[in-house]
Amino acid sequence: MSVDKIFVLGVNHKTAPVEIRERLAFSSDPGTPFREIRVIPGCEEFCFLSTCNRVEVIFVSSLGEETERRIRNFLFAGRMSYEEAGRYVYLHRGEAALSHLFRVGAGLDSMIVGEPQILGQLKQAYRNATDQQCTGLILNRLLHKAFSVAKRIRTETGIGSSAVSISYAAVELAKKIFGSLSHKKVLLVGAGEMAELAAQHLANQGIDEVIVANRTFERAVKMARCFNGKAVAFEEMVEQLAVVDIMISSTGAPGLILLKDQVKPIMRQRRNRPLFLIDIAVPRDLDPGLNDLENIYLYGIDDLQNVVEINRAERDKEAVRAERIVTEETLKFMLWLGSIEVSPTIVALRQKADAVRAAELARTFSQLPHLSDKERKALDMLTSSIVNKLLHNPIIFLKKEGKDETAEDKRARIDVFHRLFGLDSNGNGPDQED
Repeated sequence: MSVDKIFVLGVNHKTAPVEIRERLAFSSDPGTPFREIRVIPGCEEFCFLSTCNRVEVIFVSSLGEETERRIRNFLFAGRMSYEEAGRYVYLHRGEAALSHLFRVGAGLDSMIVGEPQILGQLKQAYRNATDQQCTGLILNRLLHKAFSVAKRIRTETGIGSSAVSISYAAVELAKKIFGSLSHKKVLLVGAGEMAELAAQHLANQGIDEVIVANRTFERAVKMARCFNGKAVAFEEMVEQLAVVDIMISSTGAPGLILLKDQVKPIMRQRRNRPLFLIDIAVPRDLDPGLNDLENIYLYGIDDLQNVVEINRAERDKEAVRAERIVTEETLKFMLWLGSIEVSPTIVALRQKADAVRAAELARTFSQLPHLSDKERKALDMLTSSIVNKLLHNPIIFLKKEGKDETAEDKRARIDVFHRLFGLDSNGNGPDQED
């Protein structure tokens, strides 16, 4: 199979600001992408990845541009024009698509280089795609390779130990505002993975109390118990702002959950003590107008990009080693793809050679009826050995990749091979015209 049939189409935190990314959130109906993309002409396999910082479709298609255009239309339909979407979308094809996916899985393309959360999200996206029977031979192999590449990078480099997650970046930002976080109270709104990671980091910093608010109260209770904190009803969120110092919000709500007018009277109760708000949800949870209020510090997910400089040089050094591994593994995967492309031709060649050998043996045996079973077996082994030795160099030639060989060059080489050995045009068996 040609590597040029593999594509990655999407947007991320580098190409689109949060207000654009949140317009592509599909959390309201996670089944929509699978229903819509699977019927697009030419889309043979696909996996849909949607996180706070990226929305990507990894797909296999022989139609290329037509499939890409329809997938882009699906992502942006009703949100913006095709032309406007072109300002934010990226398309990787072939070797670039493989490299991009491996970098994503390893955290090299994340807002905070090396953060591990994306790998779990990619694995979940793959599980969703396999549950919907949207993947096949190519993407099954490719996604598993992406997981193993990420594991290898974390084993052979220090990028995991020196990297930080988005949640940790939020905690580091809180430390810059308050100095020490001991004796501070934090309100976590949302009980998902992002909130849990933030709570873990806060506990390590000696936070005085963790309060958890969630629409599902049972989940809030479970998380609060993990951190010796307390759970409150989602409707109590606003009144809790009178006593906490930090609020970190990471719900999956489709719209804003906290407005400027709700917080304004709370600040009088607080006697204008600083209130630090971190919004790591996509779409955003907190009203941007909150920044206009005195002694309120509101930071969104895009603000976290420049927060953590600790270990920056070390992370970058480890990232260079990780990029080398990505390049190596990309080349290995391309060799596997190349073997898939030539395999039918090799099978056809062996089938034809075996058919010729079997026919000639049968003719010989009919003319020499006095041969014993031992002699017949010896002749069979002899002819098989001759055929294998004759085919060895042609097969090596077929498998060998030229340094600057393009996909078109390879197809031309395979075509010449078919004509040279009289194989059928599809490479599925011996030529019946002989």
